[in-house]
Amino acid sequence: MSSSPPPYGRVRDEVRRRADALWDVAAALHADPETAFAEHHAVALLTGELERAGFAVRRNVADLPTAFTARSGRGRPTVAFLLEYDALPGLGHACGHHLIAAAGLGAALVVDAVRDGVDGSVLAVGTPAEEGGGGKALEVRAGVFDEVDAALMFHPGVHDWVRAPLTAQEQYRVAFRGRAAHPTGNPTEGVDALAALVELFNVLSALGRRLPEGSHIQGIVTHGGTATNIVPDHAEGRFGLRAATTGALDDLAGRLRVCAEGVARATGTSFEVERASVRYEHFRDNHVLSEHFAGHLTRAGITLTPPAPGVRLGSSDIGNVSGRVPAIHPFVAIMDADGGDHTPRFARAGASARAREVLTAVVEALACTGLDVLGDPELRGRAWAEHPSRRSSPDGTSPAPAPVRLRPARG
Repeated sequence: MSSSPPPYGRVRDEVRRRADALWDVAAALHADPETAFAEHHAVALLTGELERAGFAVRRNVADLPTAFTARSGRGRPTVAFLLEYDALPGLGHACGHHLIAAAGLGAALVVDAVRDGVDGSVLAVGTPAEEGGGGKALEVRAGVFDEVDAALMFHPGVHDWVRAPLTAQEQYRVAFRGRAAHPTGNPTEGVDALAALVELFNVLSALGRRLPEGSHIQGIVTHGGTATNIVPDHAEGRFGLRAATTGALDDLAGRLRVCAEGVARATGTSFEVERASVRYEHFRDNHVLSEHFAGHLTRAGITLTPPAPGVRLGSSDIGNVSGRVPAIHPFVAIMDADGGDHTPRFARAGASARAREVLTAVVEALACTGLDVLGDPELRGRAWAEHPSRRSSPDGTSPAPAPVRLRPARG
């Protein structure tokens, strides 16, 4: 392995050489938005670019038709650049995933082009369905990140923040079953499942007033009966749970089950509680790598700061990756903070001159950080030392994968 300083000047030159082509990729994705697990054109475009550069592409990763990996090099260390490319139904790329894909693609290509004498592997990971499908969580479960030393990505936003305050979340289906009857002809024979579900909403409303900060449960009725003159024998709701940490989410799911069980006993119904989505774990920022990225980004005149105290921006499946390997997920603004993402205005900002400037700056900072990971064992050691697993070994190998719990709880 070369002991010379990282070739940051060559990175800058390589990024500038590729800037137009990378923006063309971002613009093509922006113009052709595809939703979760249907990102076929995006995958064809991105894998085509990687294959032309000599990367070995694997498709259908984790049994997902729009997931892929592309590798250049052999063995460890391995730096992974994460590419998101799903869009929002009806809004297109109103979360900026087209820029995430182009940035990850560009960083992987640049690092591979300039890393002369630096051993290890560059891995581009195509991660579908961040908007609800949990592609990264499923890839973690399939072992995609088992031999990775760092996972790097950025997210466009309305703030310049060094880390993402992302919470844990999942959804549950709760069903009650009772006994049908005519509400006037034989009302005492009926056991009203809908009344049980309504009572669960009341109990959860009372519970919500004493939940810890960052925890909440929001529900909807998905089935409430078939006719007004029949006591409903079956009712279902879907409940979204969110908490500041994955441990707090476990506690919240337990409380939901206890509440459902209590309501069932009080109303004479039976109940089921079943996980209805992929779990998104909370994001564990790797301070060592995030600060490294932020330092590189300052050369482009962008200064990243910590997020405002107490702010939480939702959830992402990058949380599952961050529980497995050291990871970063900074926000870099492509529009002013008087708006937000998941809006038509943000979608338009994703095709703006500012977005293009941000893309170029971020590709350079990601590539420089990736080179640091590959070439600096001391940096890798410090990154692993602060990882929640705290099970790094002297040779830099990774700990065993943290499990992604997908088994439903049943009453």
